Amino acid sequence: MAETDKKMTALVTGASRGIGLAIARELADVGYNLALVARGEDALKQVAAEIEAAHGVRVKRIAADLAQEDSYAKVVTETVKEFGGIDLLVNCAGLAQQGSFTDVEPAEWDKIFTVNAKAPFFICKEALPYLKQSHKPIIINIASVVGFKGYINQSVYSSSKHALTGFTKVLAKEVQPFGIRVHLISPGGVATEMVKKMRPDIKADELLQPEEIAEIVRFLVTRKGRGTIDQFYLRRYSSLAFD
Repeated sequence: MAETDKKMTALVTGASRGIGLAIARELADVGYNLALVARGEDALKQVAAEIEAAHGVRVKRIAADLAQEDSYAKVVTETVKEFGGIDLLVNCAGLAQQGSFTDVEPAEWDKIFTVNAKAPFFICKEALPYLKQSHKPIIINIASVVGFKGYINQSVYSSSKHALTGFTKVLAKEVQPFGIRVHLISPGGVATEMVKKMRPDIKADELLQPEEIAEIVRFLVTRKGRGTIDQFYLRRYSSLAFD
């Protein structure tokens, strides 16, 4: 059952699997029409068909590689062309690498930073004029625990998520006068293919589930009141509290 006042539009990147997919499903259940962004057209078709059948919302598939600069305007333009505006932007797409910083090549560094930090930055810029027109505009950036901690052999990934975290803090201040709420979600290890490759040392039954992150997104877009929450840090129950 929809919890929003009307059908609103959410643009979600990294939406074909993992956390992005879980968020897309949750937002559809709330009642958002969806513009879903991922690299693979086939995966998007499957996701879109599933969500439309289950929730009765409209879904726009946008196949785009966020490592390419021309994708930033594309995902926003196609969303607005389909739905007429944007009410919610969720930047979830991400890349990672595992290994010593001494083994990192410039091209790899550039690609990870482009997807993890540059793409959210410029998609926010492209979406801003439309978010200003929404009666309930929200931006949610999905970062990571590595955005405020450092982990051995995750130098590029950690640096890029630090960059996303820093940008989100400034963004929240700059768009606050327009009534746009900005939230940062920084989870610990989540049961995604990326994390399984990066952290094979973590037991599978200790990893967070993507649906746990999606539940936080649902809370943020449906809650009412005068207060707001800038950042969520969701840790694995087995990790050290307040560390």
